[in-house]
Amino acid sequence: MLTGASKDSAERQVRAIADFQFGRGAGAALFPPGCRYVRSKTRRVRQVMIGEERIVTLRAQDGRFTLGIEGARRLAAAMPAPAYRVRIAEEVAGYIAQGKNAFAKHIAAADPEIRPGDEVILVRDGDEVIATGEAVLSGAEMLAFNYGVAVNVRKGGK
Repeated sequence: MLTGASKDSAERQVRAIADFQFGRGAGAALFPPGCRYVRSKTRRVRQVMIGEERIVTLRAQDGRFTLGIEGARRLAAAMPAPAYRVRIAEEVAGYIAQGKNAFAKHIAAADPEIRPGDEVILVRDGDEVIATGEAVLSGAEMLAFNYGVAVNVRKGGK
């Protein structure tokens, strides 16, 4: 009886989760061959790395991914805009890149399919990835509201 998980099964598992969370093809874009899988004490995949860069972390509470900056860049390159993107006003892009939360009044554009709780990619003009985080508002609400936090930024790109 085999009790350990193989690298192949970990790759299939994380690709399936990514395809579910972000859409078909996201798993292949996020996880190229050569990824390293960091496991918990219970042998479940917790993080996926490429070299020393974190691509994603698998949240234990709900089984969904949080993106690292490298993961956000890979996903943005693979998914056509505006998928999972929130474009930030240029005058505050530097602050967001440092990890500050994005307020609704600073949102220039947002994917209308974004729902509260979704993992999103924050970009500046030119589709340059500057941060990643969790949406507090839907894409439509981000543009309709003029106050309050729109995205809790998890990781800035600088």
